[in-house]
Amino acid sequence: MSGGDSESKKGGRGKQKTTKSVSRSSKAGLQFPVGRIARFLKAGKYAERVGAGAPVYLSAVLEYLAAEVLELAGNAARDNKKSRIVPRHIQLAVRNDEELSKLLGSVTIANGGVLPNINSVLLPKTHGKDKADLHASASQEF
Repeated sequence: MSGGDSESKKGGRGKQKTTKSVSRSSKAGLQFPVGRIARFLKAGKYAERVGAGAPVYLSAVLEYLAAEVLELAGNAARDNKKSRIVPRHIQLAVRNDEELSKLLGSVTIANGGVLPNINSVLLPKTHGKDKADLHASASQEF
């Protein structure tokens, strides 16, 4: 009867594998795909070999940057009374943050527009207006 017991083991290498496979992303507590990034690192030929920790570290860094940009863009969308993030909100978020602006300094965001900015030289003078100035400016109008 014990002969039938050894057949169920299939090869005799301990117990049968009944546990589900756990992704490297979930092991690291990340949302970004560690396995896919490992594949890209290997296929990109950045080095002959890729260590086990490299794709985990890179996934964590990319996830952090994405979360940071999305949080700031979400705040920009909420400030504009919108519930959907559009490229304009990403542009406002990135350009108003000093470190992200430095990181993405040479990056163009499609449909992002520009930051609202008027050079102070172009603004009308508001200081020191007396009655003489008011009359002089009134006489210049056509």
